[in-house]
This record gives sequence, structure tokens and C-alpha cells, in this order.
Amino acid sequence: MTSYSDPSRPTGADAAALTDTPDEALRRSLGVARRRFLSTCTAVAAGAVAAPVLGAAPALAHGRDHDHGHDHDHGRGQVLVPPHKRGIILYTVRDATARDPLASDLPSGFREVFKQLARHGYRQVEFAGYRQHANAPGGDNLETVEGAKLLRRWLDEYGLRAQGNHGFIPPSWPLTTADRDTFQKHLEIANIIGMDHMGTGGDPTGSSYRADWDVAADKWNALGEIARREGIKLYTHNHDSAYGFLLDRGPLDDQGRPTRSSGIRKLEYFLKITDPKLVWLEMDIFWAHVAQYKFHTYTAPDGSTRRNVFDPAGLVTRYNKRYPLFHAKDGVVDTANGMGWDMVPFGTGDIDYTTFFSRVGLSNYRNPMVEDDNSPSATDPAQSLREAKISYDNMAALRRRRR
Repeated sequence: MTSYSDPSRPTGADAAALTDTPDEALRRSLGVARRRFLSTCTAVAAGAVAAPVLGAAPALAHGRDHDHGHDHDHGRGQVLVPPHKRGIILYTVRDATARDPLASDLPSGFREVFKQLARHGYRQVEFAGYRQHANAPGGDNLETVEGAKLLRRWLDEYGLRAQGNHGFIPPSWPLTTADRDTFQKHLEIANIIGMDHMGTGGDPTGSSYRADWDVAADKWNALGEIARREGIKLYTHNHDSAYGFLLDRGPLDDQGRPTRSSGIRKLEYFLKITDPKLVWLEMDIFWAHVAQYKFHTYTAPDGSTRRNVFDPAGLVTRYNKRYPLFHAKDGVVDTANGMGWDMVPFGTGDIDYTTFFSRVGLSNYRNPMVEDDNSPSATDPAQSLREAKISYDNMAALRRRRR
């Protein structure tokens, strides 16, 4: 399997310049805000995981950010997420886009939701499909050329930019003609809407075995080349299991599969064997922290147990511009649920986002999208858009700590 170096990864003075200089200034990213921020470290006692170690609690947000795009704000410190980069994935407010406008006075359908998100301050959105309620303007299915033109018109109307979509990745490999045609249609839709990126909400494969990740890499390199020819960066989104350890060494099981690990994580292996000009990633920071909690030891080829605590921000800095997108999702520590974290609105949890965004840098390149799977409520229909506002304010309040 080919192992790729990353020509996009800057070093030395180039890295410093990229951190401070706007990269593609016309891009406007979705902004996500929360009151406290996720910690990047989990303490591991000898042979057992302890509660995640929390960073110092950042200041709570007390209103909209008024820096108007400047990197500093009246002595408060450097803005970590510039206004044009504050975004949200529409999955967070999926109940609002699916709401019947004839049965509620609350914002409903894409157009009204765009209007409300723009009022909150967001500049970017990430789609999670193109369906809405049938009674909303445009009808229920906007996954067409005409539907894409409507969405683009509404985004432009409210000063928003789309940066991605969790959409169609062909299930077939080798590609069937039907799957290739559908993939091309989605690339056409992405270009009409004005996206730079298109991707999926799933991992490249759910397997733990190197052979399956090799196949996934071949497929994603091929899909990435198709997307590149259309001017789109293809990305995959992680859950916790993708940061578990790859089974690539040791004795074989009765099906001829390896049972031990060299210590490399599955998605890190995928990064090494995919072309950095063709395949990109969106780190879900919450699920990366769940992986940090869950996957801290592995069985080495000699049968010994080795410890290796995952560092999400460290992985981003190593692969740098291959991470153009994030899901900015918060959590509170919960060592009783098997994951280490419970999901909460951005800025109301324990993950140290001040440290995370300070470490990964490139604030004018990265596109952090607020996400909260639990924001929609069956009993409080206004909750998801209300929490989207809370998240925006908390993201806008993030400042680099003074030394």
C-alpha cells in the first residue's frame, strides 16, 4: 500500500504565516459557541482510565461577539474562531427544517431556518441532506439541480455560505455506473450551492483490520479524484471507533485475520495511505475525546499490553490542512456511561476548546461547525434553535489565553 507524504503541511515560517494570514478570505464558515470548553487530555491510571482531566474553565459568553472580523477584541485577546468561520451543521436543527410551517409559528424549512441562524450570527452551514417539510417553500426534496439553486439563493439572501454536506458516498466498490452517476449528481449540487467540500457522516469502514482499510483507501482515493476534477474536496467524518487501534500484527484467528496491533490507530493509518491531495477529514471533536477515553491500551505483537493515550489536537497538527472541518460538539465528563462523556450544547461542557483551537491554529482555514445531536426536543420545539444561539455566543467568546 502506498504511504503518502503531505505536501500541504507547512513548516517553520510558512506555518506561522498560515496561522496569522487569512486563507481564502472569501470563505465564510459556520460559527459555533459554548460556555465552557472540552478538555484535550484524559488521565490514565496504570492500566485503567480515570476521569478525563479538565482544563481551566474558560469564561462564559455574555452576548454576541462584536469584533467584526478582527483577530483581537479590545484587549480581550485573540479571537480563536473568526466571525466568518463560525458555522453549524443543520443536523443540530433538523427538527426545525422538518417542521410544518402550516402547523407552527416557529421557523420551519430551510429558508426560515437560514434566516434565524443568520440572526444568531452564523456565517456558514453544513448540510445533512437536502430534505425539509413538504409544506416549506420548494417542497420536501431539494436534492435536485433546481432545489440546489433555491438553496443557494436563500443562502445568499441571508449572507450564509455552505461548506459541506453529509451526503452520498457510493456503497459499491468497484463503482457501479448508477452509483457513479449519483455521486456526480451530488457533486453538481455541491457546486451549485457553492460548497468547497462534500463528505459523509460515517467512517470509511467499520472494520478493525488493515486489509479492509486498504480497500477503503483505494475507494476514497478514486472518489477523491472524481471530486477534485469538479473542484470539490471530499471528506470523511469520524466517530470514536475510527480512532481505535488497527489489528495488523500478531497471531491470526481462525479466519486468518490478525489479532494484535502495531499501535497505529485506524484513522491514522487511513491518513497515511490516502492521497493528501484527494482525501480530507472532518474531526468530530466530541467523538475524538470519547476515543481518547476508550482506546488507551492495545495488545502488542509480543502479547504485552501497551499504553497510548490519544491526543486529538496533536493528530490535527500533524496532518494540518487535511483537517479543514470540525464538528464542535461539547460534553460533560461521565465515567459511568462507557464513553467518558455526555453530549451537551457547545460551551456548556468540559472539553477545553480554548486549548484545542489554540493548538490546531490556522483559524482562517479551519471550519468549525457546531453540532449537538440532542438539541431537538419532543417537548420543547424551540429548543434546538435556542441552543444554536447559545452555542454561537459561546464560540464567539473564545479567546486565546494570554501568557
